[in-house]
Amino acid sequence: MIPVAKPYLGEDEKNALSKVIDSGWVTQGPKVREFEEIFAEYTGSGYAIATTSCTTALHASLLVSSIGPGDEVIVPSLSFIATANAVLHSGATPVFVDIDPETCNMAPWKIEEAITEKTKAVMPAHQMGLPAEMDEINAVAQGQGLTVIEDAACALGSEYRGKRVGGEGNLTCFSFHPRKIITTGEGGMITTNSSEIAGKLRRLRHHGMSLSDLDRHKSGKVMIETYDETGYNYRMSDVHAAIGIEQMKKLPEIIEKRRKIAFQYNEAFQKIKCLRIPNVPPHIFHNYQSYWIEMLDDSPLGSIEVMQRLLEKGVSTRRGIMAIHKEACYSGYNNHLPETERIANHTILLPIFFSMTNDEVQYVIDGINALFSY
Repeated sequence: MIPVAKPYLGEDEKNALSKVIDSGWVTQGPKVREFEEIFAEYTGSGYAIATTSCTTALHASLLVSSIGPGDEVIVPSLSFIATANAVLHSGATPVFVDIDPETCNMAPWKIEEAITEKTKAVMPAHQMGLPAEMDEINAVAQGQGLTVIEDAACALGSEYRGKRVGGEGNLTCFSFHPRKIITTGEGGMITTNSSEIAGKLRRLRHHGMSLSDLDRHKSGKVMIETYDETGYNYRMSDVHAAIGIEQMKKLPEIIEKRRKIAFQYNEAFQKIKCLRIPNVPPHIFHNYQSYWIEMLDDSPLGSIEVMQRLLEKGVSTRRGIMAIHKEACYSGYNNHLPETERIANHTILLPIFFSMTNDEVQYVIDGINALFSY
């Protein structure tokens, strides 16, 4: 069975874990700080703040932006459900908008239509690692006085107009789940250029504590922390961070390999008239966290049938990105979003991961070609 995704972990990560265990410091400590510094430098951001997941990163970003009950946050429905859940956890209300069918990202021209007097923020998601059109989204948000929080769960290493995602200045949230570009098992990161916001986030993730355990232990005098605000336990451990440090060293080759596989898929599938392959605008560098194909109206097979037939051949796939507003827990949130629903119903994700062999790539290609050779 060829999996749809597989993390790239090895001896370097094992050795790093061993050193953390031997050090005796396994919770949030020096490795977390090192990971944050490496991440900030890579993305070109002023500060990076590690968390337990991208979901908690999004939640914390909403809270430090003073978003809560009575507020509305504009989000894409075509995203993993955590995007909207984070808004609900903050006490605010998600307002779903449709996508640009060419990129599968939030359509900038749909944002203004959704703005009300309650709107406080816009949360674009860079789906499958492809950056949203941030120039246009930022322009709309700035014109209306809205906060922009980027859900970049999939977008580490992708670039928008020559700048890496995370370096724009908006609060930007990343994921280190095993299906993402790099993994720490579980984990997340927030980037920002504001020292004030970074400080708030560091306190918020640590129960509102006025100083970190690391700073307290490094001090040569007794230091007593205070709790001036209510916080959460969103701390990353040094165990997770040690893996993340080693993964960051591998990031360039991981992205290079994913792009190579994606280009092989593109070349093979662009010849199949009833399929659509990813559209990448020329000003975007795509990390190909996921690779999707869309079954067009004249396709002889639907997405579920394609997935089942590939599974029978030993190829694992996943449905395309979900339409959150169609899930039962969001059934009261309106919306007929035709482009979102079409993409969600007619796309699938194909295997793409660092250790995928040329034979496995060709096997997937042959499997798709066999299904559509008519």
